[in-house]
Amino acid sequence: MRFSAVILMTISSIFASAALAQSPKLAVEEMMVPSSDAGIEIYVRNKRPADMTSFRPERTVLYVHGATYPASTAFDLQLDGMSWMDYIASRGYDVYLLDLRGYGKSTRPKEMSDKPEANAPLVRGETAVKDISSVVDFILKRRNISKVNLLGWSWGTTLMATYTTQNAAKVERLVLYAPAWIRSTPSLVQSGSGPIPAYRMVRRDQALGRWLTGVADDKKASLIPAGWFDAWADATWATDPDGGKMDPPVLRAPNGVVIDGAEFFGAGKAYYDPAKITVPTLLVLAEWDKDTPPYMAQTLFPLLTNSPGKRFVQLAEGTHSIIMEKNRLQLFKAVQAFFDEAAGL
Repeated sequence: MRFSAVILMTISSIFASAALAQSPKLAVEEMMVPSSDAGIEIYVRNKRPADMTSFRPERTVLYVHGATYPASTAFDLQLDGMSWMDYIASRGYDVYLLDLRGYGKSTRPKEMSDKPEANAPLVRGETAVKDISSVVDFILKRRNISKVNLLGWSWGTTLMATYTTQNAAKVERLVLYAPAWIRSTPSLVQSGSGPIPAYRMVRRDQALGRWLTGVADDKKASLIPAGWFDAWADATWATDPDGGKMDPPVLRAPNGVVIDGAEFFGAGKAYYDPAKITVPTLLVLAEWDKDTPPYMAQTLFPLLTNSPGKRFVQLAEGTHSIIMEKNRLQLFKAVQAFFDEAAGL
């Protein structure tokens, strides 16, 4: 019996290695896209099969990140030899990610060089949507296509949904991973008491604590494979060299999202009208998500009254960050099936 198990494991490893070897070679490009505001440039990364020569809306994807961390260090983080961006691109897609201003490799507003309390919260939703709009238009022109698929995580779901309500003609399909909605529980993104400053400063230990919030003690040790948190944290904190010089090192994140959250979702008001989303929409999240708990998606889903073929998928044994956990392939496969449906695969 044990011998059979070893044989099966060996065969599985052979097939896995063969599948990896057969994955198409991916082309990678990085670029800075001017935003609509002078002096602001948005970092964009593109991955696609190296031999791809024709481009179609249903095979084009743009990803945007959440409230605190940039896009590339999660969506394109190599874990066990593969990122989510690789997973999508290797299936014949032209895939893009962007960092909003103030995040990652994009332009940081000059106010981020001042003390946090010296300025009002930076990068509110309307500003972030402008950055997304600039990048969508860039992709449409670059590929001579009329639409793209949009994929947002956490705060990014609010931004992508808002963009879609305003620009439905440019959106093929919409995926909201860990969607935010009107809140009845406290937000895990905090800036302390008193007036909300321009930006907040996050330590690595705070990030891990937030990640594991609500996970049962007997599940914590096996949730994140060994080395994965450090790989993500190393890559993420490296995107803010100035924050890295502080003691202890921090990652600076704009607080526009915090004041938006307080004025809208935290105050019982919708940031956008779900009925204005007129494209196929997927809501997907994990059961242990405490940042955007399942009740948010459950409330939002029936409000998508004009989304044809809308879907709701809840994944087992994962948190807000299931993208980097042992069950991440559940997320990848659910989203891929939704995209592939439109692509005729």
